[in-house]
Amino acid sequence: MVFGLFRRRSRAAEHKIYCEIVAQARQPVFYTDFLVPDTIDGRFDLIVAHAVLYFRRMRGEGEEVAAFAQEVFDLFFQDMDASLREMGVSDTRVPKKVKVMGEAFYGRADAYIPAIEAGNVAELAEALGRNIYPDAPEPVAQTRLATYMLEAAGLLEAQSIKKLMSDGIDWPDPERFKDLTV
Repeated sequence: MVFGLFRRRSRAAEHKIYCEIVAQARQPVFYTDFLVPDTIDGRFDLIVAHAVLYFRRMRGEGEEVAAFAQEVFDLFFQDMDASLREMGVSDTRVPKKVKVMGEAFYGRADAYIPAIEAGNVAELAEALGRNIYPDAPEPVAQTRLATYMLEAAGLLEAQSIKKLMSDGIDWPDPERFKDLTV
């Protein structure tokens, strides 16, 4: 019985949720009609945008939810660590790169969350432009992505915590936003 305390609990539910965040961020429409650069940075930024939406919804829901969300967050950075190693980044440089990714995550969260909470499409589009489209602003694509994210935030708010911890995440269909014009 005592040895059960030291056994690592299964993180299957956390892994499922993390995979759903990544799967949503990898939908081709984001890289075609939303013009997100199909690069390592572009993919990272889109995963971050979806993760920010998820973690924003999960905050303030108690200790059990916080622990669950922390596990999902940890999986995110373990995946980033593994991806860097697969790309051939040296073992000594991986921790530094992961630290930069962590800073990027928090910086983006600090930029996106106030705009999401205010329901401000223009402010969110501007923040997305600085992060996802830094070399070539895409005002229409930025607005499409901002509008999508605001709808996603509302849809996440409507879902129960139980669902968001086990049954999966309902995301809006990004195809619905691909023809949005400013």
